[in-house]
Amino acid sequence: MEIAIREACSRDAAAIARIHVDTWRTTYAGIVPDDFLAGLSYVKREQAWNETLSIGLPAAGILVAEAAWGEIIGFVAYGVPEREGAPVSHGEIAAIYVLEEQQRLGIGRRLFWEAVQRLSPYGISSMLLWVLEDNLPACRFYKSLGGEYLDRDTITIGGKELEMVSYGWRDVTEIIPE
Repeated sequence: MEIAIREACSRDAAAIARIHVDTWRTTYAGIVPDDFLAGLSYVKREQAWNETLSIGLPAAGILVAEAAWGEIIGFVAYGVPEREGAPVSHGEIAAIYVLEEQQRLGIGRRLFWEAVQRLSPYGISSMLLWVLEDNLPACRFYKSLGGEYLDRDTITIGGKELEMVSYGWRDVTEIIPE
């Protein structure tokens, strides 16, 4: 499948919002409370992504995976510095989502590595990300990319306490595929 990875722009906000909501509903079913997932709003997510896309920080970005037929089927949000101030990390993958029917085709892997390469000119070589511990496919995915378990924390979503784990890369430049 031919996929282009490119910088997101404001006209992509609705597609990113759709992916965000749809992947939460498929990925977190049985993990996050059903009523929370049912209450997710394309309109609210689009507003949030429009705001995020308008900020334009130099060492941060959003990339989209666009299929040959023109549909955006995945995205990654990344930046510096990471949100928690972890001593091991300088950059963060804040979100990476690919539509369920397009998963396991290498798109998430391409988005991840492209984000890493976009941070490289800023001297960013270490990274981390957080994932719900019960999202086992994602945990396996990050381990397959060389991520090492770093820490855990608790988050409340929809009134339910959930465990999150972080994975990190001390030097992603050593493992970037060619």
